Amino acid sequence: DVSGALCISQAWPGMARTIYKDHKRFLETYLTPYPGFFFTGDGVYRTSEGYYQLTGRLDDIINISGHRLGTAEVEDVVNHHGAVAESAVIGYPHKIKGEGKMPSFLPQNIFPGTTLAAELRELISKKIAKYAAPEYVQVTQANWPNTHPG
Repeated sequence: DVSGALCISQAWPGMARTIYKDHKRFLETYLTPYPGFFFTGDGVYRTSEGYYQLTGRLDDIINISGHRLGTAEVEDVVNHHGAVAESAVIGYPHKIKGEGKMPSFLPQNIFPGTTLAAELRELISKKIAKYAAPEYVQVTQANWPNTHPG
């Protein structure tokens, strides 16, 4: 079991070869961080059985009161809660902190009287830090339209 940056060792037919009018930026972004490999910008977790799970963008950073925090880091903590099926974290302008963050998640197994927002704030405080606890938590609904015929 190991986590890290997802890098590709061999070229593939549809891969990018440059950034329009900024080849130097292409080299610095994708080829310099891990010489000999193409850096995708994604984090990845590999199980001991060899299965891969993308964990999120490594360059998606929120600056909260001078602390740089990856959105994938917060999503990983939120996703470990038994009532969360899936999550996403976004940043928003904050008058005091510079940026705030708001986890949005799709719940599963929600029971009446659950204080899920408070539980998630506490979990983030313990696993990451107090400053990382979000002021707002948004619960989304899984009201997908029925797209299957019949």
